[in-house]
Amino acid sequence: MSAITAQASETPDSYGAFPRLTDDQVELLLDRGERRRTRAGDVLVREGADSSELFVILQGRVAIVEGSGGPEERVIGVHGPGQFLGELNLLTGQASFTTAVVTEPGEVLAVPAASLRELACQDPALGDVVLRACLLRRSLLLGLGSGLRIVGSRYSPDSRRLREFAARNRIPHAWTDLEEDDTAEALLRELGVAPEEAPIVIWRGQQVLRNPTNAELGRLVGLRTEPSPGKVCDLVVVGAGPAGMAAAVYAASDGLDALVLDAIATGGQAATASRIENYLGFPEGISGAELADRALIQARKFGAGISLPAEATGLGRRGANHLVVLDDGEGFECRAVVIATGARYRRLDVPRLEEFEKTSVYYAATPIEAQSCMGDPVAVVGGGNSAGQATLFLSRYARNVYLVLREDELTANMSRYLADRIERSANVDVLRHSEIRELVGDKELESVVVEDDRTGERNEITARALFVFIGADPCTGWLGDELELDDGGYIRTGAATGSAALLETSRPGVFAAGDVRSGSAQRVASAVGEGAMAVRLVHEHLRQTYAAST
Repeated sequence: MSAITAQASETPDSYGAFPRLTDDQVELLLDRGERRRTRAGDVLVREGADSSELFVILQGRVAIVEGSGGPEERVIGVHGPGQFLGELNLLTGQASFTTAVVTEPGEVLAVPAASLRELACQDPALGDVVLRACLLRRSLLLGLGSGLRIVGSRYSPDSRRLREFAARNRIPHAWTDLEEDDTAEALLRELGVAPEEAPIVIWRGQQVLRNPTNAELGRLVGLRTEPSPGKVCDLVVVGAGPAGMAAAVYAASDGLDALVLDAIATGGQAATASRIENYLGFPEGISGAELADRALIQARKFGAGISLPAEATGLGRRGANHLVVLDDGEGFECRAVVIATGARYRRLDVPRLEEFEKTSVYYAATPIEAQSCMGDPVAVVGGGNSAGQATLFLSRYARNVYLVLREDELTANMSRYLADRIERSANVDVLRHSEIRELVGDKELESVVVEDDRTGERNEITARALFVFIGADPCTGWLGDELELDDGGYIRTGAATGSAALLETSRPGVFAAGDVRSGSAQRVASAVGEGAMAVRLVHEHLRQTYAAST
């Protein structure tokens, strides 16, 4: 810890990221925690360990360190009396991405995370202070490139898979590109890794994972929950988008033993939106990532279990209960199921698409995609709100954005407020009644050929990346013939299956909510409402089942 000195000054507050608790708030916490004396050099939280306690500093100072003990160790913050340690992992149960080291002896208060969640419910003001700080600190870690490191080639599909998984789950990480960073190969040699074994993930500066699966990475940082033999949950929610997370929050707050599974991350497609501006209660809008983080914290606060990534591959029965089977062969047994797997964006029917999907074609527009096309011209395909939001977001990073849509007018399928902003954007060109016919380039995309549907004229437009938002197909392939689906593959519910319950599927005790349901409104707000409604129907099903068994 030679780089850490007792003279390190406290980090100034950044819009609530490093608040100082009031005396009254500390008093509240004193009744829930344990006072502990500290000495210089004591490690309160170690990188990679579970975050099970909130530490409030009563006396002394504590440094937050990245890469503790390694050659690239750096201090990223110093906390003093009245401040507290921890970031988003404190509320979600993830592993710590930094180490907390005492630099000036004193005293701390250790409060169990479970007690903190209870107190936050009783004292909203304290809860708001902690929540805001944790969210902002996670954003700071993401911006600093703290946490784990991914090393690989930009041309590798597995490198892109790992980066997208980390980005979607807001896992702090740094990216080292073998194609650009002159020190990358030397780093691999030092670690005893051959270039063909990349991508690798470096954790805690020393642990090396060679091309790990998403599930292995999820376990590493504490996202994955394994099935407990013989345990039967009240409810398993398949899909962690707005509908699924709403179901989890309402179920857990009602006292049900609920577990949420998702193949990728919380938030679903909504989490990839740069800003949602028509969601009730957020007049200035909210980013999809922040909405997902808040939903995750809320679900965990009430005791819901979250397992990521956990891809459902089948729905079966085990006696009177349901069984959700995972891709690794394991399964979760439960008394009721809510299916909220949503839909996935469709792919363009254009030659060489699969080739460029490895490097230059995207189905989401988040900061990680934006960074990859900084200062370059890009193309966006689609005429709905997702395409409009992506266009506006990318226009802040790309040199030019070409929006290609088949419709004659932006407002044909897009909200007016988005269309108006796009029309006013100086670096956005809208190509109406047009479609992409060709992708041009070697390893990476260089341009796209766009055809005017009216005149048949074709033009080649320079574009280093292509973002596709052309509608979606329901994620129901894993269900096989277990449930009734409509002609489009969406799950039938309610009267269409003979059930009196609006969201119940053709199998009693299995409900569908959100975009995956036939006839849904396919809006964030309606998905949240359906998730909440599904839980009420779950309660009715459980009561009827219990009454029948007695």
